[in-house]
Amino acid sequence: MIETVLFLTHTDSTISMEALGAAQAFGGNLIVGLVGAKIDASPIGKCGASRFLAVEGDEFAQPRYSTDALAAEALCRASDATIVVAAQTSRWARALPGVAQRLSGAIDTHVTAVSPAGVSRWYYRQRMEATLTRTERPWFLLVENGAAPAYVGDPAAVAVEYLKPEITPAMTRTTVIGKQALQAAQQTIRPDAALLFVAGAGWTKKQKDGRTHPDDASKLISGFLEVSHASLGSSKSLVDLSGEGQAVLPFLSHMNQVGQTGSTPRHPKGLATCCHGEEPHVVGWRFIKERRAVNLDANCGWARGKADVLYVADAFEVMSRVNELLVAQGSQRI
Repeated sequence: MIETVLFLTHTDSTISMEALGAAQAFGGNLIVGLVGAKIDASPIGKCGASRFLAVEGDEFAQPRYSTDALAAEALCRASDATIVVAAQTSRWARALPGVAQRLSGAIDTHVTAVSPAGVSRWYYRQRMEATLTRTERPWFLLVENGAAPAYVGDPAAVAVEYLKPEITPAMTRTTVIGKQALQAAQQTIRPDAALLFVAGAGWTKKQKDGRTHPDDASKLISGFLEVSHASLGSSKSLVDLSGEGQAVLPFLSHMNQVGQTGSTPRHPKGLATCCHGEEPHVVGWRFIKERRAVNLDANCGWARGKADVLYVADAFEVMSRVNELLVAQGSQRI
C-alpha cells in the first residue's frame, strides 16, 4: 500500500528539517502541513511534496494544547494521511497523542530511525532497540533530533492551501505571557547544542602536585560552558560525588548523567574529559557522531575503539588553553 505521509511542523521549530528528512524516507505521497502565525513554505518548496497545507493565524503562534491539537487534526483530516511525522518537540509531544485518539489512530514517540520497513525506538534505558510496525492508521511518529539527515534544498515558491478550523473562545483561554530561562552561565543542559562536554571523576583526583583542585576544575568547566554554549554531561561517579555534598561541581546534578543509567544525548560532537570510557558510560554516547576524549591514561577505554580521537594529555592544561583561545576570539558557539 502506498502511504500518504503528512509532515507536520510549526514555523518556529528549529529541528523540523530532520523530521522532514525522516518523512521523505518513508516514500509514498508526501504532504506538508504548516502551523504558525505567518506561513512561508518556500524554504521547503522543493522537498517533493504533492500538497502544502497550512493553518495560519496569531492564535496558532503560541504553544497551547487546544489550538495545536485543533490545527493538527484539521491538517490530518484534509490530507487523509496514513502516516503523520513530526519532530519530537514539547509542543507536538503534548498535542499529537490527543489528535491520534480523536482520529482512532496510534502514536509512537522518541522514534530514532524511519524506513518503509518500520521505525526504531530504544527501550530499557537505551539498551534495547526495537523495530516497530503497525497496522493502525493514521500512525503518528514523533522523531528525535538527530534521527535522520536534515532536509537541504533551495527555496521555491509553492501554492499553499489554507485551512480555517473553527476556534472557540474556550480554546484561547490559556495564554503564554513570557519565557523565563536560566542565565547562560547557570544552564548546563542544552539539547540543541552542537557539542556535548562530559566531565569525569578524574577532575576530582589528586593532580601533579599531589592535591585535589575542585575549585579550579569548577572554574575551568563553567568557563568553557559559558563561552562555548556547550551542553554538560557527566559520568555517574562524578555525579555521585556531587550528591554526597563534596565541593566538586556546584552546578552538576543527576540530570547531567550520561550513560547506561543516565541519558543518551544526540549532539553532533562530544568531548569527554577525565573519564575512562568504560562501557556503562559509553553506552550513552552511541548517537554522538564524532567522539573525542582527553585522558592521561593511554590505555583507557576511549583508546580501545570508543573514541574517534584520544588526546593523551592533562585535561586541566588542555581546557585552560582552550578557554584562553575562546575568550581571545570572543564568545562563540561550538
